[in-house]
Amino acid sequence: MKQLLQQIINGISLGSIYALIALGYTMVYGIIKLINFAHGDVYMIGAYVGYFCMTKLKLGFLPSLFVAMIICTVLGVAIEKIAYKPLRNTTRIAALITAIGVSLLLEYGTMFFVTANVRTYPPMTGILTRTFQIGDVIISMQQILILIITVILMILLQFIVKKTKIGKAMRAVSLDRDAAELMGINVDTTISFTFAIGSALAGAAGILVGMYYNSINPLMGILPGLKAFVAAVLGGIGIIPGAMIGGYLIGIIEVFVSGYGYSLYRDAVVFAILILILIIKPAGLLGRNTGEKV
Repeated sequence: MKQLLQQIINGISLGSIYALIALGYTMVYGIIKLINFAHGDVYMIGAYVGYFCMTKLKLGFLPSLFVAMIICTVLGVAIEKIAYKPLRNTTRIAALITAIGVSLLLEYGTMFFVTANVRTYPPMTGILTRTFQIGDVIISMQQILILIITVILMILLQFIVKKTKIGKAMRAVSLDRDAAELMGINVDTTISFTFAIGSALAGAAGILVGMYYNSINPLMGILPGLKAFVAAVLGGIGIIPGAMIGGYLIGIIEVFVSGYGYSLYRDAVVFAILILILIIKPAGLLGRNTGEKV
């Protein structure tokens, strides 16, 4: 029972990070039906920005988090304007290939400027080093912080989507882009805002990973990005609560597989889940199958 509870705690921490990345995937797909494979590399950039803020500028964790989110927001909007906007009316395969190209550009561009060496985050100090023991279960302050930041960002995202004017515009564009444009909604601005929010969340996930696992490298976004995509598909891609649920499920499953002695198979299990969900319920846990007129 002790090990079970401990693995659930660890899985929630990892799942929080996957959920933040998956939200970016699902928001962009919900708006323009694009799987933005460069999203995992925006998360990597966020980790590096946080690293340089904490080591070179000597900023604290929270200021570094805000800087990482702001820079990733600008990067996400720039990627949309430069790489995706000119291809908006082309085939999906063209946009998908471009997304893969942008991903490789970010990875190897970062490698060119900062080298391929693994960087180590500075050790946490003060309250961030504390641990709490509840019975036989140990919870670190870092795990608590990851969960708190994730919950705050998710609540803020839900507020923006459900209660603000731009959120209503996002929902309208997601349902019917042409009708939204006829109703006076600026589709370009709405799409850019969607990329901005998704990239900010990815940037936050990057610095949280750096704090939690301590090491970062230019290729660190590939596997978590793919797993976050699996989480988005599992929950129902294009559905924001589905991305959250999928992220936590994938995180908990991965930690359980590793914790019970099968760490070599943890990645295989995640992608096996993707295959199963596509076979059994392609629309995801919260998605609904819809008919298509021909």
